[in-house]
This record gives sequence, C-alpha cells and structure tokens, in this order.
Amino acid sequence: MLKLSKLTDYAAVVMAQIARQPEQSYAATELAEAVNLPHPTVSKTLKMLVRAGLLISQRGVQGGYRLARPANQITASDIIAAIEGPVAMTDCSHAGGGCDLAGSCGVADNWQRVSLAIRTLLDSVTLAHLAQTTPIKLPVQLPIQSVSLAASAEG
Repeated sequence: MLKLSKLTDYAAVVMAQIARQPEQSYAATELAEAVNLPHPTVSKTLKMLVRAGLLISQRGVQGGYRLARPANQITASDIIAAIEGPVAMTDCSHAGGGCDLAGSCGVADNWQRVSLAIRTLLDSVTLAHLAQTTPIKLPVQLPIQSVSLAASAEG
C-alpha cells in the first residue's frame, strides 16, 4: 500500500487551515488548537514547511506563520515533498536517484512513467483545493499517453 506519513497528512491539514484565511498570521499554539493536534507536532511540521519555502515565519507580537505564496500556487506535491522528500515510486524514479540494478533492471522506465503520472496528479491538486470543505473532482483520465520519459528526467 502506498501511504503518506501522519506528519505529511498533518502538514496538509495545517496548510489548509492557514489557506482558509491567508491574510492572517497564525501562532503555532493557535494552529494546534484549530486543527486539534499536539503543539510539538504542529511546531515540527511548521518548521519543515518553512524550510521548504511553503510558509513564512515572522517573529514578534504581530508575527506568526503565513503562506509564502498564494494557495493556488502550492500543490499537494509541494507539501508531500516538504515532509517526505521527492515524490517517486522507486529510488530510480526521481532526479539523482539510482540503484545497483540500473544496468539490468528492465522496469525502471515504467516506474518512472508511474512516478511521473502520480506527480502530475499531485501537481494538479492545489492547496486551494485542499482547503475547500467539499471534495474536489479529479480528472477521470490522466494524460499518461502524452507523458515522455524525457519530461520525467526534468522533474
């Protein structure tokens, strides 16, 4: 089963909470209460999201956390990568990845194709979508046929 960590799920929840009122700055304790998560977990998540450039942290009385860019310019893929690292099915499926079997594998190209399809879908879901309280309607069919392996090497 493919499964995201709880921390990644929590990061999406925290980001969605912030995206619902993006003009406001949020204290970590305020966010923890709003999303019903422990303060240490929220603090750890916020630090990772700041490090990834998805949030801005400002100290002081008027400080807090806010989005680094508009919610419609932050993708599910961005949030996942901030916590988990690059979105890829296998080590050889992301830029700079590789493995000991690269010369004799025979399936790496297809895993790269699957990884690219997943990244494409995750890139189509924005934080603005995640912040909505009603489910979004995803495309029924992915443009797998138009995906080239050259494009996967760029991403």
